[in-house]
Amino acid sequence: MKRMLFLLASVAILSSCGGGEQASDTNGLTVVTTTGMIADMVKNIGGDSVQVQALMGPGVDPHLYKATQGDLGRLQRADIIFYNGLHLEGKMGEVFEKLERIKKVVPVAGRIDPGSLLDDPVYQDAHDPHIWFDVSLWLTTADVVLDVLSEADPENKEYYTLNANRHKNELIQLHSWVENQVANIAADQRIMITAHDAFSYFGRAYGIEVRGLQGISTLSEFGLRDRVDLVNYIVEKKIKAVFVETSVSQKNINAIIEGCQQKGHDVIIGGSLYSDAMGAAGTAEGTYPGMVRSNVNALVNALK
Repeated sequence: MKRMLFLLASVAILSSCGGGEQASDTNGLTVVTTTGMIADMVKNIGGDSVQVQALMGPGVDPHLYKATQGDLGRLQRADIIFYNGLHLEGKMGEVFEKLERIKKVVPVAGRIDPGSLLDDPVYQDAHDPHIWFDVSLWLTTADVVLDVLSEADPENKEYYTLNANRHKNELIQLHSWVENQVANIAADQRIMITAHDAFSYFGRAYGIEVRGLQGISTLSEFGLRDRVDLVNYIVEKKIKAVFVETSVSQKNINAIIEGCQQKGHDVIIGGSLYSDAMGAAGTAEGTYPGMVRSNVNALVNALK
């Protein structure tokens, strides 16, 4: 609590110094995002007219992430801040509330029809924030980014619009590709077991049953009963593989594998999935389409 109060006080001090009124020192708009997925969307639409930085790099869990003093400086210098919303960045909420008084702070999920969102089974009146796993749903956030960039930089509106239309077409094709790949898995094997329940949108969009040991947030607790139930389910369904995640400890999934072996059922780790963070910059998995393709390839290769 003391640390959070210090960070919020730092935001207030920076604001009182007039930082929010100063123009960016870089060419074009300076945009800061929380996750890499959002940064990838902004880069595709903003092109050469934006400077983009994501606070959360590869392997970072946004559910647990706390803003550092360095982050506050980056956020303060930004012309625009994009974050996911839906409580994904749960520990940064108060920071965003302070900053939105002095600059444009935008949740990319803010315009999604609530009827398209999945409920959080644990927290009443909350939604699952992992919207990027349904490519057709994530595509809708492009319009939010387009409108905000165009409002901030109207001279480049046509450029942003062309980029947004091109990228949306790419995502439409990616969505179709995922559907076609998943069709290669036998219907009774379309079951995805992961460390935490991040893939429900993916399951709904592409016809896969998804089960996670933990809940939607990695802050969720689970007990011995949860573990036993999941082991029994895997054994009963004769599931071939389970999956680890790049941003979540592998320890709990290893315990599930051991539990299955004790019951005479061998199950393998089918691959490492990108859930709450993308891969390293400069790699295919360091882009949103590349991350999606990597996950789908791992899933299909392990379960078909």
